[in-house]
Amino acid sequence: MAFELKKLNPWYWIHKILPRTLFARSLLIIVIPVLLMEIVVMSVFVDNHWRKITSRLAFGVAGEIAIMADEIEGGVTDKRLEKLTNYAAQNLDLLITYEKGETLKPEIVFEGTWEPFTAMALSKALSEQVRRPFSLSTSPDDKWVNVGIQLDGGVLRILALERRLFSSSAYIFLLWLGGSSVILFSIAVIFMRNQIRPIRRLALAAERMGTGREILSFKPEGAREVRAAGRAFLEMHERITRQIEQRTAMLAGISHDLRTPLTRMKLGLSFLDGGDDVKALKQDVTDMERMIDSYLDFVRGEEREMGEPIFLTSLITKIVEKTRRHGTEIEFIGEEDIRIVARPLALERCLSNVIGNAEKFGSGIKITIEKQTGSIAINIDDNGPGIPPELYEEVFKPFYRVDNSRNTTTGGVGLGLPIVKDIVHAHGGHITLDKSPMGGLRVRIELPQ
Repeated sequence: MAFELKKLNPWYWIHKILPRTLFARSLLIIVIPVLLMEIVVMSVFVDNHWRKITSRLAFGVAGEIAIMADEIEGGVTDKRLEKLTNYAAQNLDLLITYEKGETLKPEIVFEGTWEPFTAMALSKALSEQVRRPFSLSTSPDDKWVNVGIQLDGGVLRILALERRLFSSSAYIFLLWLGGSSVILFSIAVIFMRNQIRPIRRLALAAERMGTGREILSFKPEGAREVRAAGRAFLEMHERITRQIEQRTAMLAGISHDLRTPLTRMKLGLSFLDGGDDVKALKQDVTDMERMIDSYLDFVRGEEREMGEPIFLTSLITKIVEKTRRHGTEIEFIGEEDIRIVARPLALERCLSNVIGNAEKFGSGIKITIEKQTGSIAINIDDNGPGIPPELYEEVFKPFYRVDNSRNTTTGGVGLGLPIVKDIVHAHGGHITLDKSPMGGLRVRIELPQ
């Protein structure tokens, strides 16, 4: 119901019709006013110039024909008729013949591409000035107009040149208008391409930064606002890189400093006699070492490893073979070897974490690959206890654990899925959780191809 109401909104259809790219929309902003201006100019020209000029030309030709008709109908000799015919041919561009005793069938016949309202203007002028039955026809090549006038003693035939009735300035004007429009549109296209190119380069640089690839020779260019956006992007990239490096160095230093007292504690505990308290302390030390390793893995998830073309199916096959050696039942369905651009070590860590979780909490795993338009989807299903749907977003938060199914005995500290999410997002993809057809959890990872 809401969708039907939405379709009644005219802005919905305008949004659907409008082009999606900035280049096309910018051209539309230029083209529409120019087209509207041309329509107005052509309308005014046709109504106020072309039609008036044609009417005046037709009025003049009709007046000359009326004079000839009156002269002949008043009674002329053959010699006088010959003199009128020669005069009309030499001075008026009218070819006159007189058919004595003939009758005329009044009709108007149009052939070829001669302008209808020009013929209508001549027809109206003949009706007003000649005031006799007449016929009007045009030649297929639009060069002659054939006019017949019914006189008392016969039919007067007049052949008038088309240029007597039609001004070629109309064609010249329309040709000039169309030609100038084509030139202006071409200049607009070239100009808009040059303006859009820096924006495309900025978008490409942002995409490469988001997927962890190196930004190659990007420099701000274009209009002032675009250059300002490019400089702001480079400054942001520099700050983010510096912040990541500082945080990585700080956490690596903290982890290194923590390892030193842990090593001493581990060495001291090794000299103590066995006992429950000593075993508990040794386990605490081991857990602390594992947590430090997890923190370092979390930090390494944002390292600046460069992307490169890899074969996704081969990478997953390698992880599957490692998992099978643990005795886990795992099935992988992948067709052709799919080539994508990714950071191989980071992506392998990501998939290993997901498959490792499925191995911990399920006895069976199934991996499938789906090719989509512009992306690749990897589905990892298990038959374990799964995760409640209301916790699908929570498990991606650092240090969050689902106590009911993923407790501390599994060795997790709540950083596995956050690491996975960071790596997937760094590749320009996204990750979702869902109920698996096998009864457990489905992890779906979509990566751009």
